[in-house]
Amino acid sequence: MSRIEVRLAGFGGQGIQLAGIILGRAAALYEGRYAFQTQSIGPEARGGKSRAEVVISDNPRDYPKVRKLDILVTMSQEALDSYINDLPPGKVLIYDKDMIKNPPKRDDIKIYEVPATSTAYNLGNKIVANVVMLGALTKITKIVSEDSIKKAVLDMVKDKYKELNLKALEEGFKLGE
Repeated sequence: MSRIEVRLAGFGGQGIQLAGIILGRAAALYEGRYAFQTQSIGPEARGGKSRAEVVISDNPRDYPKVRKLDILVTMSQEALDSYINDLPPGKVLIYDKDMIKNPPKRDDIKIYEVPATSTAYNLGNKIVANVVMLGALTKITKIVSEDSIKKAVLDMVKDKYKELNLKALEEGFKLGE
């Protein structure tokens, strides 16, 4: 894996930006790779478009922005509709099936449905749907190790939410199997 490009997208309030930071941290801090993370949020903040992009590379001088998407993770219909055409044939789409009513009809990509929001609800707080998604992403793509993503999650969440987030991550791992 010399370079892999990931876009996480949804709407403001879903923790998309945090998920991107966690993924980049797992790759850079715990796997010794180079990670470049950029983000974009709509002017509405909560409810508006939100996107985080992570480029993971073995090259410290690699271009830091997405050029040819490898993995698209979407947590809203609007995000899926906006970015599905950016995903080249043979690449990976992972989407929150609880939030997507019209899944893509493409047979040239690998598609994974993850019930991230309902899983988070069942854990007691829908706000951890992003971490459920990170668990599934990790298990499906092996982009980082389970141990690295776990450490990065623990680094980034407040103490009172660590246990909940670890449960969300474990559920994500199970869903990604």
